[in-house]
Amino acid sequence: MAVLPILRWPDPRLATRCEPVHDVAEVSQLVRDMFETMYDAPGRGLAAPQVGVLKRLFVMDCTWKEGEKTPIAMINPVIMAVERRYEVMEEGCLSIPGILTPISRPVAVTVQWTAPSGEIHMNDFDGFEARCIQHEFDHLQGMVTFDHLSPEDRARAETAYEEAGA
Repeated sequence: MAVLPILRWPDPRLATRCEPVHDVAEVSQLVRDMFETMYDAPGRGLAAPQVGVLKRLFVMDCTWKEGEKTPIAMINPVIMAVERRYEVMEEGCLSIPGILTPISRPVAVTVQWTAPSGEIHMNDFDGFEARCIQHEFDHLQGMVTFDHLSPEDRARAETAYEEAGA
């Protein structure tokens, strides 16, 4: 396994919509490397475009910092349904280090995905897991947290990021 370099905004690959994974076996090493990279960063989610691979896949583990690892790799995820109730929370991003942005997101989602084993799964997620999934899914669509902000808030966040020397 290897720790991969994480792209930083404004790398244009972070603004690129990703292609589906056609052969799950071809990304098995990438999944392992992405988990190692995410834990090393240390983050709770990491999408393939953040390591320069423009494929529809991300890894996440929302509980490992509290002591129990619950790793999930989602290949070709599809958000099937979202809760109508929204919540605003500050989000950080490994590709935009040091910057927290307030993002409004549905509090729950239903997701279908392919696991690294090739099995198709569908499950409901809420709370922080739902937020993490939506954040990583955004990366697969070519979006970062800045894309959720008003033009004025985005300009302020970009300036703060640039001033932080990222």
